[in-house]
Amino acid sequence: MPAERSDDRLVRLLALVSYLEGTGPVSITDLATKFRVSERQIRADIDQLWVTGTPGYWPDDLIDFDADGFAHGVVRLTDARGLTRPLRLGTREAVALVTALRAVASSPAVAADAQRLGLVASALAKLTAAIGATAGEAAEGVAVHLEGDGAPEVVAEISAALTQGLRLRIEYVNAADTTSSRLVDPIRLLQQDGSDYLLAWCHQSKARRTFRLDRLLNVEVLTEAVDAVLVAQADADVDVARSAAGGCSDVTQEVTIAFTSPARWLAEAVMAEAVIELSEADGYPPGAFALRLRITDQAWLRSALLAWAPNILAVSPPEAATPAATEARQALANVVEVGSLRRNR
Repeated sequence: MPAERSDDRLVRLLALVSYLEGTGPVSITDLATKFRVSERQIRADIDQLWVTGTPGYWPDDLIDFDADGFAHGVVRLTDARGLTRPLRLGTREAVALVTALRAVASSPAVAADAQRLGLVASALAKLTAAIGATAGEAAEGVAVHLEGDGAPEVVAEISAALTQGLRLRIEYVNAADTTSSRLVDPIRLLQQDGSDYLLAWCHQSKARRTFRLDRLLNVEVLTEAVDAVLVAQADADVDVARSAAGGCSDVTQEVTIAFTSPARWLAEAVMAEAVIELSEADGYPPGAFALRLRITDQAWLRSALLAWAPNILAVSPPEAATPAATEARQALANVVEVGSLRRNR
């Protein structure tokens, strides 16, 4: 079975039910093309849905398909078990959702971005109007505030610069504990994997960079305006590293790592750009797969490669593995040297 994240498969399973409910009988071949997976995967998905249903889980409680049609390569949904009906929020669910949206609206990454704030405000207004007075009053009595990573004064300065379109001078400590002073044009605040970041154009590096807010020692708003064209272009091209966003790195690098089957748990644990099934016809062992990662922290990559080494088949580009290989050889040399010293005593 192809290596993939369980949340990706869940989205596809739900989409399959909705699609079949509205379309009617569809061939397995057409479904595979529609959802960009193999026919084998579609068959596995239908088999999974066939034993999925509502509590009780007796035959009449399960999602059902036309068995004869499926045997002949055609999928026809006969009972969706209400999965495609619009959901109605209970009072507790509505209060929780409204409270969460209010908290999100007050977070630095949203409050400093007019477009994001507008989207959240629009969703909040529609939801508040839909849930009724009782749930709305209950939500008013709940207050939640999301604390950011950076010092409040740092976040305030960044927010002011973003609002006014002004350049920043920052003092930043990277993952190697090196402090630098930089001139940056702020683009926006981001939250990734539980940490807050400033996305900016770094004039020293002459490239887009991400800075963790908790590593910013000092932030000064300058009177000089940002380069609006440069900022707009950098923002349009932004592709925040989801796997290892770790500060102001010199390079954002795409790395593909091939693994043996026992490492399939990494498809769930690591935020990968893509999970790729590898073919035995290409010389890979059964069950081999690859993860395509976007790396911004080379120290993270080196440590990860050393930790995953027993299950790694290949790294592309090969030079991405050089620091880890060098460190491994040095460690082995140290072990040999210590062993030699002990024998000569």
